[in-house]
Amino acid sequence: MATEKFEGTGPGRGRPGEAHENPAGGPGAGAAGAFGAAPVVTACPRCGATGPAVRTVPEACAAPDSPASGLSDRLAKAPGTHTRFDSFAHFLEGMVLAGIGAGLAYSGVQDDKPPYTIGGAVLAVLLFVGTLWVIGGESRERAAVAAGRPRAEELWQPAHHCASCDSVFYPSGSPWPGPLTTDQFRKYVWTEAGFDKQMDERLRTVELPPRTPADPTGQLGPTAPGGTPGHA
Repeated sequence: MATEKFEGTGPGRGRPGEAHENPAGGPGAGAAGAFGAAPVVTACPRCGATGPAVRTVPEACAAPDSPASGLSDRLAKAPGTHTRFDSFAHFLEGMVLAGIGAGLAYSGVQDDKPPYTIGGAVLAVLLFVGTLWVIGGESRERAAVAAGRPRAEELWQPAHHCASCDSVFYPSGSPWPGPLTTDQFRKYVWTEAGFDKQMDERLRTVELPPRTPADPTGQLGPTAPGGTPGHA
């Protein structure tokens, strides 16, 4: 006696000829559900590079070859400052030199040599005042960097560096909408953090691009009056 074979009507099964929808949302969704969502690929807006060439700025600076290549300096989050120990050492050095000047003035008094007395006294005063001025400047510099570090950290952490074209960008387009060179990125972060006085002359001359470029690759010219990018 012949028997008929019936199959269940659960997901992926049913009567022959009937179309069934993938409950997970489409072909391959079962595998995606099993292994999780596909990773988000970050692409450089300037050259289109992806993968290992594109890393966050903190990752790029932490790479073993970063110090030797100078990348960590070009992407520095904040300017370097003298430590309190450095300032203390500078104070001791200045006091020793001022003491030499004072000793010269004292010997001039003892030997009745006015030039030694005057010269030694002037030297001692200048060295003493100069040392205090240097120590004060280092202290103010540390305070300025400490005050601006949270803002610098806020701008530095989410940025990405592309090793293919050596540019820096924010994948979300905020707070800067287009790619920057490493020097432009450092100037942007330092300016926003209030490190203007710590910039060297070369960094001060670096110009930032327009905040909303017509084309991140720089291939398109200025925007035409009608709103359409023109060609150079």
